[in-house]
Amino acid sequence: MSGGNLVGLVGRDRLRLARLGALLGVGVLALAACAQAGATTTARPMRGPSSSATPVTPSATPTAATRAASPSPTPSPSIGEGEGTLRVLTFQGYVEYGGTSSQVNWLTPFERESGCVVKLDRVRTSEEMAVRFATGAYDAVSPAPDLAGLLVAQGKVAPLETALVDDYRRIPRRLRELPGLREDGKVYGIPYLWGVNRVLYEEGRPEGPSALYETSSAAIRNSPLSIADAALALGGRRPGSKTEDPFQLTSAQLDAALRLLAEGEGPDRVYWDGSLDLVRALSAGPVRIAQALPYHLDLFRRAGRPMKALEGVPMTGWVDSWMLAAKPASPNCGYRWLNWVSSASAQRPAAAWTGLAPANPEACGGHARRMCEIYHVRDSRWLRDVVFATRPTRDCGGRGGECTDYTEWAERWKQLLK
Repeated sequence: MSGGNLVGLVGRDRLRLARLGALLGVGVLALAACAQAGATTTARPMRGPSSSATPVTPSATPTAATRAASPSPTPSPSIGEGEGTLRVLTFQGYVEYGGTSSQVNWLTPFERESGCVVKLDRVRTSEEMAVRFATGAYDAVSPAPDLAGLLVAQGKVAPLETALVDDYRRIPRRLRELPGLREDGKVYGIPYLWGVNRVLYEEGRPEGPSALYETSSAAIRNSPLSIADAALALGGRRPGSKTEDPFQLTSAQLDAALRLLAEGEGPDRVYWDGSLDLVRALSAGPVRIAQALPYHLDLFRRAGRPMKALEGVPMTGWVDSWMLAAKPASPNCGYRWLNWVSSASAQRPAAAWTGLAPANPEACGGHARRMCEIYHVRDSRWLRDVVFATRPTRDCGGRGGECTDYTEWAERWKQLLK
């Protein structure tokens, strides 16, 4: 799954979800309570991103922050003086400044502490982010895996000096070392938020993940990367069909996954883009099985709906990270930003607001505690069943061979939805 296709899944829909509860009969008070649990953060009501902050004089000479580094660099000098302004591109809901709610603001504390005024642009999809990043002069960007791999391959983002990011080592090694965030021994991304795709059902227990595709009364996330979930399910259903990496498929494996996806195609099938679509499908329509997030399972359970999740099966997941542009105008502010977004102080409210898991386990307190519990953040055994997304590439993720790339996945997905 791409975080880009689930952007703002709580922040964007929170109030509408609560209002929708009454209409759909799922318990408006329970839904509202669930929404409010994530909406309140520990951040104080503060200024928005356009508020004034005392600018600092730009550094005359870039510091060590601008140099490429290996994942385990030798100690480096501290970050130099900030340049005064930082251009940030992210997904809706990933950075809040009090505009949605005065109680939801983890941007202004950064501005006050760093002296760097953030010029914030937010998008809803990876496609929109790719266009904006290509045409705008941004310093920092938070791409989903489908875009992150492309930016690294194209040289559009810079290798990072991880010694300048204080909390980098607090992030679990498995998240830090995902292929999409590293190349040739260099680190390009700092993990921020992550999620997992699960199969939710209401009645009976499906024999396996492939049950999601065998009926038209199903809700499937609208993303080309959902093909990987079908490939993973196919491996459990047909002997000899198991793939080494469901995000790196040969032409034959891609065909097989798409055949499974089309198997139960019918008028009742829903391809959902946002939480509101999914809630509506499971609450008012014939859909009784869905590809969804742990957050959705928690939401329905707290609303009194007997939803369950298929346990003990492989799952796909994704990690959204922060990267710096190849030639940032404000590298020092950029490293101050990486320090902030990797800290528990920033990831705690971000996780609570988005309904996703924080990459830094130290954030698992306060209002983010519930998110950490439902995503099993500290349970390494549970997380062994998660295959985290990377961008599909023709060289099979650098392992050699002939695989299909993301462009082909996107085209085949469009054909499926016609």
